[in-house]
Amino acid sequence: MPISVFLADDHPIVRSSVRTEIERMSGFSVVGEASTSDELITFMEHGSCDLLITDFNMPGVHNEDGLSMLDAIVHLKPELSILVLTMLTNSGLLRAIHDRGVAGLVSKSDHMAEMTSALQTIASGQDYVSANVRRVLCSPKGNVMKSPLSMLTEREAEVLRLFVSGRTISEIAAQRGRSVKTVSHQKISAMGKLGLRNDPELYAYAHQNGFFN
Repeated sequence: MPISVFLADDHPIVRSSVRTEIERMSGFSVVGEASTSDELITFMEHGSCDLLITDFNMPGVHNEDGLSMLDAIVHLKPELSILVLTMLTNSGLLRAIHDRGVAGLVSKSDHMAEMTSALQTIASGQDYVSANVRRVLCSPKGNVMKSPLSMLTEREAEVLRLFVSGRTISEIAAQRGRSVKTVSHQKISAMGKLGLRNDPELYAYAHQNGFFN
């Protein structure tokens, strides 16, 4: 039987390109698509597939934070092979994704041939990291440690990602089961570590450093 693949990305062109590439290959079959994290989680709760190809950050009511979304998927489908397709260029976030045990990491800037190689490698039972992603992950340890983002706790980084994605402090607190005071403190602490004085500086920093793509 062919390997069943589910696609999740909020950009229709990306989904179409990946689907076309998969349909050119033998041994794989696309069984569905999602354009939001909520649609993806709903499928994980009620459907099944052998391999998930997903973007890192997608719009959604409950799971728009990429790491939380991956954690939810792994909780629902611990044996599922996951290939993350992303524009991220931040080593800390890529390492966090990699450490969650995903089967593959491919950059959207890679040639589509990387996708073919990734699918073939994962189908053979091995993990796959594209050359561009590997270059970031294998950057000198000293450079990674000097990055201000490496000083953030996971919850601080999560709060910033959700805030920049459009959530208010109150919404983040309700969504994550924390007090507004705690979330506000985590945001202030994270911005202090990054040397950011206000929200416009935070938005600019996020986009300049490939932190939330």
